Amino acid sequence: MCDCGGRPFISPVAGDAIRPLCRLCRVDSFSFARARSYAVYNDALHGAILLLKYEEVTRLGDWFSPKLAEVVARDADGFRADVVVPVPLHGDRMRERGYNQADLIARPPARLLKLKTGSYLLTRRKPRPARLVLSRKEHWDSVRGASATREGVQVDNLRVLLVDDVLTTARLLIRVLALYRRPAQKPC
Repeated sequence: MCDCGGRPFISPVAGDAIRPLCRLCRVDSFSFARARSYAVYNDALHGAILLLKYEEVTRLGDWFSPKLAEVVARDADGFRADVVVPVPLHGDRMRERGYNQADLIARPPARLLKLKTGSYLLTRRKPRPARLVLSRKEHWDSVRGASATREGVQVDNLRVLLVDDVLTTARLLIRVLALYRRPAQKPC
């Protein structure tokens, strides 16, 4: 698995490197220190996430969260954090759903790790397009300028464990984490 982006390698040879990195991480495509998923995104996981997001099966947040905590616990040094921050929903989507699935997933691991949940740190300024399936370009365009730190909130030098339900292009994480980056910190 890529040491930075967490993508699984197809070839076992790639994992033998001193610091195994995928092609995207070798060319510094990402600006985060580490990304991990609890599982590879497959049909079963896709179905569970859809139930959590759109069918109000909020108990799935309780099912996903220990899995996330397990991933973090396996590499506690790599995931040292000051706060756990769920990726925010736009206000319209929050009113429509009544909950943020990333927040449901983030809160139990934060308690297990004895960290604060920083839901208040970020805001989603721009809604996501209504279509479920977007092209890569449409997805990247939809997250440009979509998130911001809340006015008056101090986030300098915070080590953030950012939680979302799905990591696809990583574009949203890159945009959100840019809000927290220290200028001298080298990504990956």
